[in-house]
Amino acid sequence: KGQIAFLSNNRYIDTAKQSKASAILLHKDLENLDLSVPTIAVENVYASLADLLSIFNNAHQAKSAGISELAAIAKDSIVHKNCSISSFAVIEGSSRVGDGTQVMSHAFIGKNVSIGKHCIIYPGVKIYKDSVIGDNVILHSNAIIGSDGFGFAPMKDGSFKKIPHIGNVVIEDNVEIGANTVIDRATMGSTLIRQGVKLDNLIQIAHNVEIGKNTVIAAQAGIAGSTKVGENCQIGGQAGLVGHINISDRTLIQAQSGMTKSTRKEGTKWYGSPAIAYDNYLKSFAIYKNLPDLQ
Repeated sequence: KGQIAFLSNNRYIDTAKQSKASAILLHKDLENLDLSVPTIAVENVYASLADLLSIFNNAHQAKSAGISELAAIAKDSIVHKNCSISSFAVIEGSSRVGDGTQVMSHAFIGKNVSIGKHCIIYPGVKIYKDSVIGDNVILHSNAIIGSDGFGFAPMKDGSFKKIPHIGNVVIEDNVEIGANTVIDRATMGSTLIRQGVKLDNLIQIAHNVEIGKNTVIAAQAGIAGSTKVGENCQIGGQAGLVGHINISDRTLIQAQSGMTKSTRKEGTKWYGSPAIAYDNYLKSFAIYKNLPDLQ
């Protein structure tokens, strides 16, 4: 009692009937369901739940305004008057921070960085020089934006000579990047994270990679250099993509899969390492696990 619940799966209808919540959020197809508590019928339960949680979150998370005296901001940087800059944040020269953006404690913003409006930069985030961040971007704690890519030239004596990375990282609007995720700067040009991309924690994005808009990638995935991932793709946790391949729009890659070649058709599903077509993998694995008995 006094709480709000939600029903998004028909498997939980019996549980909902036993609920004592003060209200239940449910899909409009279930609005005639006989429940003992008031219901709110909506088109999309999860989207409406997100709206509802945002209301509660804003009510409990008051934004601190102004710039702390303990923040270190270069004189030639431009910080909008409506920004919130917490203690021990560092903003180096020629950088720009847009209206309503929050930069929390111990965040580091390097030289000539551009950050748009209404972004949230959580504690410990490091943004290297020349990076470009769009509007409404969320960077969670200890994310690293713009570190050098893993580029070394093999020498005759067996050593490796470092290849300078003089490019940058460009992150477009409405992107969210999880804690401890690293996005390397380009050798030349830009590493590109397009509009609406969502990256989980502990992801490695190598130099010159391009992630298409509205693509989501789960934790511990890794994408090697110069690979291009299309729009609206879904990549599972611990998946690995080799370098210099192209992944088509709306591709689904199962967790722990290893992509070693480009995909040519949109909307395909892949599984395994090396990855093969999803349905073929399931058929193949059904045989594989019975090999001892077959032998």
